[in-house]
Amino acid sequence: MAYLWIRQVWFDAYLRWNKDDYDGLDTIRIPSSYVWRPDIVLYNNADDQFTGSMETNVVIRYDGQIMWDSPAITKSSCKVDVSFFPFDGQQCRLTFGSWTYNGNQIDILNHLDTGDLTDFVENVEWEVLGMPAKKNVITYGCCSEPYPDVTYTLMLKRRASFYIFNLLLPCVMISFLAPLGFYLPADSGEKVSLGVTVLLALTVFQLLVAESMPPSENVPLIGKYYIATMTMITASTALTIFIMNIHHCGPEAKPVPKWAKKYILQYMSRIFFVYEVGESCRRPKPEADKPPKVQVVNGQAKQEDPTAILKNCQEGDLKGSAVKEDLDWGKDSAATNGHSTWREPGKAGISSDQCGGGKDHGCGECPKIQCLCHNERLLKNIEYMANCFREQKAAHKRTGEWKKVAKVMDRFFMWVFFIMVFFMSVLIMGKAI
Repeated sequence: MAYLWIRQVWFDAYLRWNKDDYDGLDTIRIPSSYVWRPDIVLYNNADDQFTGSMETNVVIRYDGQIMWDSPAITKSSCKVDVSFFPFDGQQCRLTFGSWTYNGNQIDILNHLDTGDLTDFVENVEWEVLGMPAKKNVITYGCCSEPYPDVTYTLMLKRRASFYIFNLLLPCVMISFLAPLGFYLPADSGEKVSLGVTVLLALTVFQLLVAESMPPSENVPLIGKYYIATMTMITASTALTIFIMNIHHCGPEAKPVPKWAKKYILQYMSRIFFVYEVGESCRRPKPEADKPPKVQVVNGQAKQEDPTAILKNCQEGDLKGSAVKEDLDWGKDSAATNGHSTWREPGKAGISSDQCGGGKDHGCGECPKIQCLCHNERLLKNIEYMANCFREQKAAHKRTGEWKKVAKVMDRFFMWVFFIMVFFMSVLIMGKAI
């Protein structure tokens, strides 16, 4: 809808007079209905009530020139392209011409090359860049005569500040929350909830955008940004579910593959600064904090052969018998010499290695070890407890490796989605410059 002042000027040979005969009267003003008027109408009028200009007076000069200034409220059809909404520009054409007279009867000329925008009232949503005028001569299919018209092209540019602060910036800030879902600890239980909440928020903003623009087959720029962001958040939520499944792998899970240990646990963990407790980026984990080494075969702790354990115990028995005989010999020698002789372990008779490390470790432990080795049932129970402990350590190690893999993947996807959101935001903001 436009509020216009339409000025039409034409010459009527029947309305001339000599101003000297009328005391110098050169102009008169009479109602426009008293004179002949050209039937100039707006071709692309879209008003329900097709009305012309207001019935105002006309100014008639003594030489037959008639000037008719009439205000008009027009509603015209305009092809709208919202491909770059809210940074779009529109061109609306206002075509004026005679409805019944052809070019051989009335010739239409534009007095100025552009519309007069001196008294233009600024609009809060649109900025007028110009209004050039152009004369066209068209021959329609119904008639052979030419029909001239004058077309004014109203060049508009949308003021995007309202849409930037109310639709675009909230979407950008919400989009940056999506990658932070990967930074949440997997045990918090809020990773998937955050992604779903962000997705619902963007859906609400998408509905607001759809209500604020006319229906069109072209998808607007901000709509493409919303769709891309919603797709990204959907993908991040799906990846979060996949990573949480990896994080919660139990003791029955398979061991981490070799390629994952090499590329994820070694290289990617250093790149994304993912370290275990007690481990820093400058030095490896201390040896004192490391758990005891457990031999793992096919994901299970390696069991030792009971025969080898029993053999070691038998060898210990033989050493113990030799130590006992040496002690008896030492007592006999002392009795023969008529006095008692005490020897330090390691110097004569009994060595500290044979006894098991001297008094502190106790020579009295040797008979106890001999008894434990001969008790086969007790040995099997101890062996079962040791194997269970090794199995528990191996399962704990596998679970810790899978948790670290999940944490590394979280950091990797967090930075990937941060970069994607940043570049999409820069592209959408670049259209506003």
